[in-house]
Amino acid sequence: MTAVYDDNNIFSKILRGEIPAHRVYENDDVLAFMDVMPQSNGHTLVIPKTPSRNLLDAAPETLSALMKAVQHVAKAAKTAFEADGITIMQFNEPAAGQTVYHLHFHIIPRYEGIDLKPHSGKMEDNGILSANAEKLRAQL
Repeated sequence: MTAVYDDNNIFSKILRGEIPAHRVYENDDVLAFMDVMPQSNGHTLVIPKTPSRNLLDAAPETLSALMKAVQHVAKAAKTAFEADGITIMQFNEPAAGQTVYHLHFHIIPRYEGIDLKPHSGKMEDNGILSANAEKLRAQL
């Protein structure tokens, strides 16, 4: 059994507008924004607006809307960042690497012969994030 959802997690705060984010896509069900510690140029996160700790406790309706948005943003990111491919990652519980307990998908543009940058905890320059967000928004 999974733990209880904590509505003070960073993604809930972003949804409520308490913490700024470089938003690139939003509808009634989901929000997509740039990852502030990207592992590749254009690394984007897609989250549901419905509180879900992770995939294990999400309602099927939440997952349906979320996956439509993940596909939409992934296609746009591949084009916008001229990527050779896209990695989509999602983690459930600490043993699997989850560190933010609000369901989210990572969309990471990938390039032949280029490894992902480590998730080091170092935040990307705000100007770069802003430019990448604009590039992705233009494609969406």
